[in-house]
Amino acid sequence: MPRPTVHRTPFGSAHGTGTGLWTLDSGTGVRAEVLTYGASLHRLTVPDTAGTAASVVRSLATIDDYTGKHPYFGAVVGRYANRIAHGRFSLDGATHHIPANDRGHALHGGPDGFHTKVWDATGDSTDTTASVRLTLHSPDGDMGFPGALDVTVTYTLDTTGTLAVDYASVTDRATVVNLTNHAYFDLAGRGDILGHRLEVDADTYLPVDGDGIPLGPPAGVRGTAFDLTAARVLGERLALDDEQLRVAGGFDHCWVLREPDAGPAGGLRRAARLTAPDGARVLEVWTTEPGIQVYTANQLDGAFTDADGRRQERHGAVCLETQHLPDSPNRPDQPSTVLRPGGTARSRTEMRFPHLGP
Repeated sequence: MPRPTVHRTPFGSAHGTGTGLWTLDSGTGVRAEVLTYGASLHRLTVPDTAGTAASVVRSLATIDDYTGKHPYFGAVVGRYANRIAHGRFSLDGATHHIPANDRGHALHGGPDGFHTKVWDATGDSTDTTASVRLTLHSPDGDMGFPGALDVTVTYTLDTTGTLAVDYASVTDRATVVNLTNHAYFDLAGRGDILGHRLEVDADTYLPVDGDGIPLGPPAGVRGTAFDLTAARVLGERLALDDEQLRVAGGFDHCWVLREPDAGPAGGLRRAARLTAPDGARVLEVWTTEPGIQVYTANQLDGAFTDADGRRQERHGAVCLETQHLPDSPNRPDQPSTVLRPGGTARSRTEMRFPHLGP
């Protein structure tokens, strides 16, 4: 069996700093391309059941496209993925303010979050894996967050075709951390996910107000458009008469995942299964995180194009963002996102492709 490989090529300059494109090749057909800008998953090439390879994530063409304002294509977002209401939270008696960048609230760490940074990177390979380890130092007060934070994100591709993303963060002062990857998936490469089938391993989700902020505690999915406990065609779900769909323009909600059936607390559990319309590609997302934000690219409007000139249209992709729950710093009833000195915030998400076989 061919040995996995990793190599770097230049990708242009961002904010006066050179960036790199790291290519992880499994040697068995799956290939991942990761940018040091935003620690972004640029491409993820996966064969279908007939052996035809195509990227299953949407991307932008050039570094200038990535450094311009865009909806987080493939980026690692932080310090806090999803929304913090009014860009404000209290921790240990002090109130912290994050710049608002989404309808008066802080989204994905604020306007200059981790998606705008050039990360340091090193590559490695073994007989069964290829990986790139990206690191970032976020100083005390960065985007209003307390504490100097050191973050490591490692992408690892193995010979089975599984791409794992491991996150680890340490701090010198109490802070909040919630990291995710914001890849836009399109398993068929047609620029339309309405025919894809999605199953989410969750019995509850968080309804939101018109600003995307949770209204209260989780609500049951049974009898609603949000019941994805069995595989559902996305287009059929989005066409249902549901006030929450109208509020968000589609899915832009966090599902609260079931606990793993067995194994240690905080272990991997399946979060979602996405299937192409013809069944030729299947993606399963596994994670240690308690939630998954499903976003059906409701705000894409054709303004962005990829390297092949294809426009990124509304409902042209779906994001499956594993994470802690939105606005948790203001909601003590939700799983804590507080990180203190001496501790390490760790999480792992795997993208598996069961159609490739054992």
